[in-house]
Amino acid sequence: MFNVMAASCEIMPTVPEIAAHERNGPPITMLTAYNKPIAEIADSIGIDIILVGDSVGNTALGYETTLPVTIEEMISHTAAVVRGVKEALVVTDLPFLSVGVEESVSVMNAGKMLKMGGSDAVKIESGPHTVDITKRMVDIGIPVMAHVGLVPQRIRQMGGYYQQGTDENSAQKIMELAIEHENAGAFAIVLEHMPSDIAKKITQKLEIPTIGIGAGPHTRGQVLVVDDVIGLSGSMPPFARKFGNVKVEISNAIKKYREEVISGDFPP
Repeated sequence: MFNVMAASCEIMPTVPEIAAHERNGPPITMLTAYNKPIAEIADSIGIDIILVGDSVGNTALGYETTLPVTIEEMISHTAAVVRGVKEALVVTDLPFLSVGVEESVSVMNAGKMLKMGGSDAVKIESGPHTVDITKRMVDIGIPVMAHVGLVPQRIRQMGGYYQQGTDENSAQKIMELAIEHENAGAFAIVLEHMPSDIAKKITQKLEIPTIGIGAGPHTRGQVLVVDDVIGLSGSMPPFARKFGNVKVEISNAIKKYREEVISGDFPP
């Protein structure tokens, strides 16, 4: 469990505590959740940060990508997660076109996540256009987690979910973006789908903690999509790992229910 105070005094983190995470401390654990039951389980186990990801579009809403996800959907799922959490820090993705178009609109959408959804912070898929927006949000009290490398909201522009930072020029741009967002006030940053050595260099350069997903073992925390972790996904990215097989358990339970209704064994 994450602990910035002392090994004998385990506590769940706040935004300042995450930002002050010690380099040699235990890794930060972060996992997505989109509903109250999963959030309750993750929270009870001691996951440090629960991310209400816009990956809800792919995992729960049946969209092909994250692009159709709306701000209203994110607020609804965030509120459900918050109702299931007692200790973990809840961070919410700002979905495509809810941030970065106009500063005032971006700030208002981020504010809605805190005011209406109950989130503790927002995560922004970052680019040059989100540096000033990040600073503005932080200035008025909205904690921001940045996100560089593979940013799925740019899927149409990238043409696929490809590893980023694979050449010197693109790696340097990712590094610069990370530094700019730290300087703008981000309290942590997600590094997605990039070479391990690039993620290591960024982690060594920044004071704020890095949280990796497909970025190797040298970041100061890790995050995965919960559906991948529990074996509910239809397909998984190459960097994810299945730690259980909930799909088989659900299938077996529903199959048994159907059989017992047909046979007359249920209800007794």
